[in-house]
Formats: sequence, C-alpha cells, structure tokens
Amino acid sequence: MTLYNNLKTELLEGILTVTISRPASLNALNIETMSELKAVMEDVYNNKDIQGAIFIGDGEKAFVAGADITEIADLNELNARKFAENGQEVFSMIEESEKPVIAAVNGFALGGGCELAMSCHIRIASSNAKFGLPEVSLGILPGFGGTQRLTQLVGKGKALELMATGDMITADQAHSIRLVNHVTQTREELLILANTIMSKITAKAPLAVGMVINCVNAFFSPEENGYQTEANSFSHCTKTEDFKEGTTAFLEKRKPEFKGE
Repeated sequence: MTLYNNLKTELLEGILTVTISRPASLNALNIETMSELKAVMEDVYNNKDIQGAIFIGDGEKAFVAGADITEIADLNELNARKFAENGQEVFSMIEESEKPVIAAVNGFALGGGCELAMSCHIRIASSNAKFGLPEVSLGILPGFGGTQRLTQLVGKGKALELMATGDMITADQAHSIRLVNHVTQTREELLILANTIMSKITAKAPLAVGMVINCVNAFFSPEENGYQTEANSFSHCTKTEDFKEGTTAFLEKRKPEFKGE
C-alpha cells in the first residue's frame, strides 16, 4: 500500500480502512490531505483487491474537525473557486464510487469533515460524535458539496437551519434526522459495526452493488431518469456471470461465490 503523510491505510480481507491522521489539528483537511484522499480513491477505483473502504478519524476527539483554517484564511476571489471545485471533485469520487464507502464518525465532524462523511454511501457514528456545518461563522459557506448533500439527506428546512445557524448536533440528533444510520457507544464498537456492514455488502455480487449505488445517485441527478437507469442496470446484470452464479446457487441451496464478472 502507498505510504501517506496524513492518512493511515490497512487492507484486510478486501476492506480498506483509511484513517485520517493529523491529530495535532484534530484531523483537519489541508490541501495535502485532500490530495492524498484523491489518491486513495484512485486506488479504490483501480485496485481489484479493494472491495470497499471505511473512513475514520485518528483518536477519540475527531473524525475530521473541518478544513484547515490556516489555509482557508488565505483564500481570495481568484483561488477560492478552484479550492471549492477541487474539494467537490474529491468528494464526488467518493460518492460515485461503485465500491461501497462507509464513514465511521468518531468525535467532531465539522465543516469539511461533515462534508466528507456525507459524500460516503453510509454513515455511522459513535456516541461522542458531533456534526455541523459552521462555515457561516467564518463568513463563508460549505464549499465541498455540503449545501447539496445535506439538503438531499435531511430535507430543505432542516438543512437550511443547520447551515444558517452553524449549530452542532449530537450523534443521536444526527440519527433522528437520518444523517447517520446507526450510533454506537465507543470508537471500537464503531469500527466493528462498520466492518460488519461492509462485510455483508462485499459478500454480495459486486457488480450489482455498484449498480445499486449508481441508481440511488441517479435519483438526485437532474441529468438522469432514475427509473431508466434502474431498468438499464437490471438488464445489464442479467448478462453477468454473477447473475448466473447467484440464481444457480439459490436453486442449488448453497452460498454463491461471486467474482465480479
């Protein structure tokens, strides 16, 4: 595996665990870390040994406390657009990955950290997690896709309230508004649950899982007819070896052995 300055990676039984590790700054996302996240996602896309990825923050205090304010403070009208577009590109790579990505949120997930979590397909949190998009307190707004994804996930009214007030919410509150799927008590339990969910997913037909992700994403795309995407994907699945294996295994009352073909 590639060595990174701000990320720790471990690949075990097809599951890549990516730990964002800048503990001195509560794992804040600087430009270098964003570049490393992009490189990790390129590996997820291209490495056949990786079946899915889990993102988690180093330590107990933070998943990602936000973008690095020391870098944001230097932005101006000329470079801010590129800064936002670069962040959107990286997080879109996560959202559009046909391999599942889970955010295991421990501690603070604020600003860019909340946006990172929202770009993942599934979010789970430990009980000490705190979510928020407080950018208006700095005189800016979420720029890595947060205004769009939070609205998709929790609805217009709640999204506007959270972003316009900059309020933080607890893990239980995030669960109540469906921002996260599950809440655990500890970071250790969080990782166990993340791996349990991922193992269930990766045991299924990977091509079909990828198409499920594409179809769900199509619901939010103004350029796609989600029903047509679903019908096309359903048709494509019937051409795969995994479809033959799945149906044969069912009829033979045995566990299928999918190969992603």
